[in-house]
Amino acid sequence: GRARPSHSEPRGRDGRGEQEEMEGWHQLYPGHIPTSPLQKALLAAGSAVMALYDPYRHDMVAVLGETTGCLALPSLRDKMKNHPEGYRILQERPRIRLSTLDMARLQGLPDGSLGREYVRFLEDNKVSPDTRMPPKFVDDEELAYVIRRYREVHDLMHTLLGMPTNMLGEVVVKWFEAIQTGLPMCVLGAAFGPARLSTRKLQVLATELVPWAVRSGLNASCVLNVYYEQRWEQPVESLREELGIFPPP
Repeated sequence: GRARPSHSEPRGRDGRGEQEEMEGWHQLYPGHIPTSPLQKALLAAGSAVMALYDPYRHDMVAVLGETTGCLALPSLRDKMKNHPEGYRILQERPRIRLSTLDMARLQGLPDGSLGREYVRFLEDNKVSPDTRMPPKFVDDEELAYVIRRYREVHDLMHTLLGMPTNMLGEVVVKWFEAIQTGLPMCVLGAAFGPARLSTRKLQVLATELVPWAVRSGLNASCVLNVYYEQRWEQPVESLREELGIFPPP
């Protein structure tokens, strides 16, 4: 809700506290940092340079996604609102965190199920869903959840696409996500990520993986409209077929 000034706080000319004027009258969600269009542009430029220099700087990638997603995020939100399962996700706001996952149950699911393969992906690549950065610079609470959800299902995209977390795998996933989401951050990663690959990997990427990722991204329904937490027992192949993702080459 709206912040209330303290009676002991110095007042600005418009009746608001000076501290509030500096920090912004609204804190739309925990951790939100209000920024002007100029500040967003500077953050976007700086984070883009750092992300290109070191693609594993996930904090810079996160800032880039938030400061450049002003057109893509509303579009994604609308896709979710117009889909029954996506609308439920927006209403219920599920989170994918270690605190919300029953890891023992997921580990006990049959091989090939979404839950078992997701846990296998986390274990094999030594990653955790808790490393995803919370949103800070999105000036709309609902859109902040949309980009949070995108981040938290990113590892599920790796699982569905059968891609590891090395540079080749990340580039392939970014091509798929760029088509799916339209986020400039994904487009940038897809375009410039290959610069760090060897000649042999570039050949495989160009002739096999990118064409497959693009076709799958165009053919698939919106991946944010899947309530993954209620699909753990579904076979990965079945979910791929349902979404329209072609089998990995």
